[in-house]
Amino acid sequence: MRTGRLRTVHPALWAGWAALATGAVLCVIGWYGISGERYAERQLPYLASCTVPGAALIIAGSVLLTHGRGVIAAARVEELYGLLVAAESADADESAQAAALPLAVSGELLMVPGGTLWHRADCPLVSGKVEAVPVDAKLLASGELGPCPICEPGDETD
Repeated sequence: MRTGRLRTVHPALWAGWAALATGAVLCVIGWYGISGERYAERQLPYLASCTVPGAALIIAGSVLLTHGRGVIAAARVEELYGLLVAAESADADESAQAAALPLAVSGELLMVPGGTLWHRADCPLVSGKVEAVPVDAKLLASGELGPCPICEPGDETD
């Protein structure tokens, strides 16, 4: 399992860690060299040859690590999308058969107080909701409630 994970690690991550480590070593060497010199003119070579390039490598390593993790995240999203598409194609036949059947066939019409639609009693949007109440004929006559697009109750009323 461990070898499988090492193969999937993006090269930018390895380069980022190497740049960070090298930059840290260069900064320590530069600090050590500067700390041993009393005069600024003798400190400048350590600053120019170790500390500044070390800081640049630390920044570059951070950028590489960020980029590598973004690439890995994008690859994971692509893999998950592939799994989702595969699952959808397997369920496509079942959903095509289910689409031919109506979702709700009950003759009793319900509504949710404050809602704008009326539904059949076995509509998935209102089935099992305690707050669903029978439709008032006055609301239907006034046109305040429209038919549910899911259960398509049509023009039937109780």
